[in-house]
Amino acid sequence: MRRITRIATVGIASAALALSATACGGKKSSDSTTSSSSSGSSEGTAAIAYDIGGRGDQSFNDAAFAGLEKAEKELKVKGAEAEPTDGEGEADKVQRLTELARKGNNPVIGVGFAYGPAIKKVAPKFPNTTFGIIDDTSVQDKNVANLVFNEEQGSYLAGVAAAKVSKTGTVGFIGGVEVPLIKKFQAGFEQGVKDTNPNAKVLATYLTQPPNFDGFAKPDLGKAAAQGQIDAGGADVVYAAAGLAGSGAIEAASAKGKWAIGVDSDQYNQAGLSKYKNAILTSVTKDVSDSVYDLIKSVKDGKPTTGEIRYGLDKDGVGLADSNPEYKKMTDVIAAVEKAKADIIAKKITVKTTP
Repeated sequence: MRRITRIATVGIASAALALSATACGGKKSSDSTTSSSSSGSSEGTAAIAYDIGGRGDQSFNDAAFAGLEKAEKELKVKGAEAEPTDGEGEADKVQRLTELARKGNNPVIGVGFAYGPAIKKVAPKFPNTTFGIIDDTSVQDKNVANLVFNEEQGSYLAGVAAAKVSKTGTVGFIGGVEVPLIKKFQAGFEQGVKDTNPNAKVLATYLTQPPNFDGFAKPDLGKAAAQGQIDAGGADVVYAAAGLAGSGAIEAASAKGKWAIGVDSDQYNQAGLSKYKNAILTSVTKDVSDSVYDLIKSVKDGKPTTGEIRYGLDKDGVGLADSNPEYKKMTDVIAAVEKAKADIIAKKITVKTTP
């Protein structure tokens, strides 16, 4: 069991620079940094600073934690975790990253592009520390690694699957917050649906608009949106790219006897969603775990990776989970998904990044 200590962080609210979008927010917020590392460790230390809500979202943040946990076990690296605060702004992130770097953690990884402006300020002050940022390419520096994904490609496969299993010809997309990153999920999904069934209808709903990022953190919002798409719109498959709010959509689909498609992690296998797992047809996965692990390993090996590191279907950086036994029985669906995957990798299909 890891030793846990808590260090207070500063909470400075700034609505204009509030937490930014990722496909995955979290369920809770804390004004603390959780650490199992010490700057004097001979084993090396690594840190991740979580996006909205922190660890426990059954999705994006938990995937990042899995990468840190793997590094702890396999590389004997000590890990530190830093939680966000409610309604925080850029100054909070700057303070958090600065604290992690000062304590000797290397690398320091910001989970989500909300950390872009903060890493741009902090990285130059710690030239011997490698900073990683997930879902962002705007920050370019010699000691910054940009861990990015082709979310639209995985979402295209989800669209193929949704169109194949839908009996009503209507499916739903729920985005947590209407920002460019989540638009990539929508674009790929809609294209996959339409390429599979041109007559299909896709209902698209966004839970909140920036600077309100509750759409990544409140399950009740996802639940209500899914219920509306199912009851009023006739959708029988719902795909939510909305972090913790997406769990509400999964719950609603389960209650209505409809299919849900998860995001970021293989949500069929998430303990927190076990009550609804039979309704989770599949999940669009992003290999956030390995991206975190690989960066930590590169630093541990003395050859830190920097610059843009992109994960797509060609490298299994994104994909479609097949954990649900019912999905595995759908041989025609699987065949269609595999063909689409091969065509995307072969560049026969170019997936859009905007709807």
